[in-house]
Amino acid sequence: MDPLASETKKKLNKILDIIKNDLATIRTGRASPVLVENIVVSVYGGSTKLKIVELCTVGVSDVRTLLLTPFDPSIVNEIQKGIEAANVGLSPVVDGPLIRITIPQLSEERRDELVKAMKHKLENGRIMVRQARHDAMVDIKKEFEGREDDIKRLEKEVQKLVDESIEQIESLGEEKEKELHQI
Repeated sequence: MDPLASETKKKLNKILDIIKNDLATIRTGRASPVLVENIVVSVYGGSTKLKIVELCTVGVSDVRTLLLTPFDPSIVNEIQKGIEAANVGLSPVVDGPLIRITIPQLSEERRDELVKAMKHKLENGRIMVRQARHDAMVDIKKEFEGREDDIKRLEKEVQKLVDESIEQIESLGEEKEKELHQI
């Protein structure tokens, strides 16, 4: 594979990772640590994300319940306030040194809103893929100026990578939509 094509493949893989992480933040009615890990909590005189390795462990006790175990039990109330302040539709309940979060059922209207938000995120991903293709095509034309055979071959190679990425984006969208419509 040509260095330009492999560089484009790396960019496309990064874009797919971004999309996967973005889609993971859309709540499906099931408990997942991803729902709370980017919430910012004010503790120790600063702000910190509620990532698993920073303030607490986040576990799933059943399909609808998250269980947060802070490393320092004295910050339980700060974590609770941070989750409430994030306004993500989660209601944390302090249970001694633990915090329980029960994920509410999604209404059909809310499911439709989430599908719409997911489609918007997917479209942004497709736009990033098209931009990566455009950048690669410009680089190919600059580097192989006057060598039409090489330009055509590399453009086809890049287009094949782009098509594969778009297919993966569509597949991710279909999976997420199924998750959102599950009851």
